[in-house]
Amino acid sequence: MLARAKLGGMSTTTAFQVTGTELPIEEVERVARGGVAIELAPSARERVAAARAVVDRAESEELSTYGLNTGVGRFVDTHIPAGLTEELQKRVLRSHAAGVGEPYPDEVVRAAQLLRINTLALGYSGVRETLVDHMVGLLNADVLPYVPARGSVGASGDLAPLAHLCLPIVGEGRAWVDGELVDSAVALERRGLEPIELASKEGLSLINGTQFMTAMGIVFGLRARRLLRIADMIAALSAEALRGSDQPFLPQIHELRPHEGQKLSAANMYAAMHGSTILDSHRWCDRVQDAYSLRCAPQVHGASRDALEYGLRTFQIEAQSVTDNPLVFPEEELLRSNGNFHGQPCAISLDLMAIAMAEIANISERRIERLVNPSLSGLPAFLVAEGGLNSGYMIAQYTAASLVSENKIYCHPASVDSIPTSAAQEDHVSMGNHAGLKLLKVIENAERVLAIELLCAAQGVEFLAPRKPGAGTAALHAAVRARVPHLEADRILSDEIELVAALVSTPEFLAEVEAAAGMTLA
Repeated sequence: MLARAKLGGMSTTTAFQVTGTELPIEEVERVARGGVAIELAPSARERVAAARAVVDRAESEELSTYGLNTGVGRFVDTHIPAGLTEELQKRVLRSHAAGVGEPYPDEVVRAAQLLRINTLALGYSGVRETLVDHMVGLLNADVLPYVPARGSVGASGDLAPLAHLCLPIVGEGRAWVDGELVDSAVALERRGLEPIELASKEGLSLINGTQFMTAMGIVFGLRARRLLRIADMIAALSAEALRGSDQPFLPQIHELRPHEGQKLSAANMYAAMHGSTILDSHRWCDRVQDAYSLRCAPQVHGASRDALEYGLRTFQIEAQSVTDNPLVFPEEELLRSNGNFHGQPCAISLDLMAIAMAEIANISERRIERLVNPSLSGLPAFLVAEGGLNSGYMIAQYTAASLVSENKIYCHPASVDSIPTSAAQEDHVSMGNHAGLKLLKVIENAERVLAIELLCAAQGVEFLAPRKPGAGTAALHAAVRARVPHLEADRILSDEIELVAALVSTPEFLAEVEAAAGMTLA
């Protein structure tokens, strides 16, 4: 039987109120990481009830409405008799739960739970308060649905993943509870919860939407944002180890080409190197210019920052949007078919974010090469004493090269592909789910490449003692040395690389370095 680590209980602080209208992506990540309770705001309850009243009236008047008393997809023209409309909703969940493969990461699943609750709370889907309350209860009880990550084409949103996400509501499918994967009925029983019966339209309202694409965009995007901040400081430490200059990072230079990301990256690097005695020792040397991987780091990192922020803005909008079909307009007492569920904004953003993070790894690997190559660095070959007997970081650079090459494969855009589904009723799809899964792989590889650079840069500055790096880079150096010792002689590096890679994009590591440096990275 599958098992995983148990999560601690929910936070004892005041629960986060889900309003539908205000959901910062940072709050999504906080809930996604676990241990944060949520509750439905009174204003959201009013909207949900008003929309449900419209659905109830449409049902009583037997108006032909998609997903209410018709089949779904290609079966849009098939009428469902009044006595079977509720049965239709459960069957919609079952039929669409056709996902396969490995499950999504826990954080993505929790984020999707919150995002689905939030879109229903906006009051345009026509579900009952009872259903939303039940979903809130499942999230607060940490009943984590088992959701296979393969099977969505991002057409009517994330149909298969959302179906798996919502099966536990009716006591079907599987879920993680207390670190164990069990049937959902068992998971509910352990938490003292009961499954509920779906009312008309509710099955369709649970599965139409972009919540998994959005969850990946937020969870992976915020992880990438932290990695970009640390990447600036790692690049600065490499520049010091290579006895580069801080002059290309002067603020007045970047005001002349004022891309926001470029300015922020340059400011981070310049501030991190402040007070460096390594820089002071060769400020008037005969080297005219540093290599592009050093001198142009703000321009490259900055372009990735700007691309990432574009994506995060997209997902901030998406987190507070209604992506259901049909939509309920309580004021006009109307239900309207629409295409808000289409994942194209998400897919393009996810593809762009992957490209952005791949470039961070690309330029990092070039700095690694400069660090280990004695012809370029002026440091001991492969950053180790007694070269020949020791190979030092020689093969770590191979690993970095391998990872950046792999990333280039993942950066082929998923969003330019489309395969018609549902007998050509859904004749253009976004493939946004693929884009999100690729983004995770690119970020993981970028974390490993930057971890290798950090290990090499930390080793490199130590050969320049007693001269010391700047206050910011010294704090970064100390943080890595608290976990990984100087490489005196060859040892297995794999676990050390993975250890540092697991740290570099975490909020805790970022906060530790900032506190020690006495600075806040932009």
